[in-house]
Amino acid sequence: MKPGTVHLLVPTPLSGPGPGPGAAGAVLVAASPQLWIVDTTTYRAHASRHAPGTLDAQELARAAEFVRAADRDGYVCAHVALRRLLGAYLGMPAREVVVDRAPCTHCDEPHGRPVLPGGSLHFSLSHCTGISLLAFATAPVGVDVQELILPQSIAETADVLHPREAAELAALPAADRSLASTRVWTRKEAYLKGLGVGLSENPAADYVGSGPVPARLPGWTLTDALVPDGHCAAVALRDP
Repeated sequence: MKPGTVHLLVPTPLSGPGPGPGAAGAVLVAASPQLWIVDTTTYRAHASRHAPGTLDAQELARAAEFVRAADRDGYVCAHVALRRLLGAYLGMPAREVVVDRAPCTHCDEPHGRPVLPGGSLHFSLSHCTGISLLAFATAPVGVDVQELILPQSIAETADVLHPREAAELAALPAADRSLASTRVWTRKEAYLKGLGVGLSENPAADYVGSGPVPARLPGWTLTDALVPDGHCAAVALRDP
């Protein structure tokens, strides 16, 4: 996506041994989530070297389950980056950060969105092939990044979109539908992750818009993020 007149959140690239959020002078405020972007190719060596001393036993076991190296690398990079940043924000060693699960909104069992004890810092993580995007805020936040949806896949999802979104996509020239459709899904998934429900909720229930500017949602602010060409990303932040 190219920067233009539309407001986009700009992520900070996370390098290997580079500065954490404290050294960068980052201050989290409720009205402005902070985004970090991780390039798997450039972060892979650092993440692999530090994973044994950074990830917990469950994360290490999960990483070992991946058959494809690319999937394993993506997971390790994303979770090493997450723990490193959480540790920097909280002022503690990354390995000692405790991540819990909020109660499920449907059954109250502890498999809702990841949360930190105390609730003063909120975070969200998303990754696709080659890229991880991480968001941190003082209010509930959701983030999503995706590669552009292939044209042949757009029609398959039309029946699970809000009717206005489906109509907007149908009215566009074929060449514009891939970008617009991906905008819809990144905004929708970021919002549902912020709510803590994910796609267990009906994705057609809320209108997020397919145009350059996200729609307004009651109690939430949706903003697109600047990511490499061939991708779309969005962040949803609960209004203070």
